[in-house]
Amino acid sequence: MIVGYARTSTLDQTNGLEAQERDLRAAGCEKLFVEQVSSVDEKGRAKLAEVLDFLREGDVLVVTKLDRLARSVSHLCRILEEVTAKKATLQILGMNLNTATPEGTLMLNIFGSVAQFEREIMLERQREGIAKAKAQGKYKGRRPTAQAQADEVNRLRAEGMGATEIAKRLGIGRASVYRIPESDGVKVSHPG
Repeated sequence: MIVGYARTSTLDQTNGLEAQERDLRAAGCEKLFVEQVSSVDEKGRAKLAEVLDFLREGDVLVVTKLDRLARSVSHLCRILEEVTAKKATLQILGMNLNTATPEGTLMLNIFGSVAQFEREIMLERQREGIAKAKAQGKYKGRRPTAQAQADEVNRLRAEGMGATEIAKRLGIGRASVYRIPESDGVKVSHPG
């Protein structure tokens, strides 16, 4: 069976996701696994785990591009090991690459290393750009959303509301509620 996996990082990348699905169907994929989650969150990619579990001997896992599947060489190697252990193969349409041959596996490892190198260079440039902008006073960073609501958090605490309910009501993380300094003698008991 030819099985497709499509992924975008954010919900606003629907056009990219639709294009991947179209390309995977054109490549003959009989079943598609689709998700919108960051590739950095390797453990949070439920559909990737599902597709790897779904594969059977003789199946072909198809992705449109390498960066839709893995972000690091080590992650790519783990995925490839799982695919190979199931006696299935991996095909990457954008590279015209298939691991059904030893050459295809070699090229995948080389391209994976180059992709990781490019990502690391991009992140290094990004860090340098942020440092430069900070030095020039142009970069302040993301405004902390929970801290901006500290007064409201403390008001709700004073009313006896628990951290989970406060977080839901204000649209912030529960851990953020605990990080906000307590005022007016309001004590928050931390779990565990």
